Amino acid sequence: MRAPAALALAALFAVLALAVARAWDVSGEQVSDVPLYRTYGERIAGGEVPYRDFRLEYPPGALPALVLPALVTGGAEAYEWTLAALLAACGAGGLLVLWRLLAALGRPARTQLAVLGLVALSPLVLGAVLLTRFDLVPAVAVAAATLALVRGRDRLGGALLGAAIAIKLYPLVLVPLAAAWTWRRLGRRRALESVALCAAVVVLAYVPFLLMAPEGVASSVGRQLGRPLQIETLGAGILLALHQVTGLSVEWSSSHGSQNLDGVAAAVLAALGTLVQVSALAAAWVAFARGPVAADRLVRFLALALAVFVAFGKVLSPQFLVWLLLAVPLVAGAAGRRAGVLYAVACASTALWFPASYWELVKELDPLASWLVLLRGLALVGVVAALAGLLTATGRARARSPSPGPSADRT
Repeated sequence: MRAPAALALAALFAVLALAVARAWDVSGEQVSDVPLYRTYGERIAGGEVPYRDFRLEYPPGALPALVLPALVTGGAEAYEWTLAALLAACGAGGLLVLWRLLAALGRPARTQLAVLGLVALSPLVLGAVLLTRFDLVPAVAVAAATLALVRGRDRLGGALLGAAIAIKLYPLVLVPLAAAWTWRRLGRRRALESVALCAAVVVLAYVPFLLMAPEGVASSVGRQLGRPLQIETLGAGILLALHQVTGLSVEWSSSHGSQNLDGVAAAVLAALGTLVQVSALAAAWVAFARGPVAADRLVRFLALALAVFVAFGKVLSPQFLVWLLLAVPLVAGAAGRRAGVLYAVACASTALWFPASYWELVKELDPLASWLVLLRGLALVGVVAALAGLLTATGRARARSPSPGPSADRT
């Protein structure tokens, strides 16, 4: 696929993202984190130190994206659209990284065009969150790290993965896969160097704030780890469905920056989800380390780890779908096609109720929104199953076999 076509599709992504963001803004129904970002950015621009002078829930790597619009603009609307422009440009850059990844993986030009075309149109369903949260930034950093790993530039890949973690913590689940990939191809020493570079970038991002406000940093990390069951998760979707069918009492409250379900059942489902999440991640790491060393397999397991983390977590905000936007389209074969369709279902089922009906879901337990939350959760579980090979004949054969051979790992 030639560069002009890729550039045109990247531009289309940016234009659509800005247009859809504007449409939601005019509608008055947008649920946005931008006012919070502006508060953080303006306080830092005014000389305050995050974690010390005010509580900040995000890792320090997120600060440049939040502070820059505050440094070059004044007023709420100017901040909003400066941030939107930056994120649109970031997303366009991510599309170009995806193009180079597809080429590095040996995908035909026709496949590259189809994949990039679909991603370029993704703002039509994800546009409510693409430019009102900064999740495009870590997603692009992860894609860049993946490109470096596929091209054999393991040290750069480790550093970029560290940058992604410093922006938002979730790429931590990819470190064991990146380490195993480098170890199997280049040896233990290179793998340790790559992991060390990854850790060094994260440490460098945190150290200044740890020195100035260790309690504030610890509180920020602990706040994320201790979150309750968010109302948009798979577990919450199960309870919401039971409420619609059986009249099960469901209570909610606001904390940790989200709306969450209360009660014993919610706590049990949150714990079970975490157990499944951790177990599935560990299984994916071990399976990848034991299987064949191939770039197609690397991108599939990277997408699988992200999908597991999103699908079974006790927090699942709509912007978490952005984490998969540049990962799932890399997967080829039956697994990739099935995962792509199910990912599209998850995105579409979210767009049908968020943000327009979000507060109806929270305050009234709106029936349609409740079922769509469950559908989104089940679709994401389907993405996990597809990427794990459980929705293909190969995967079913592997599940029946007590000792699969190397070829069983391919989908």
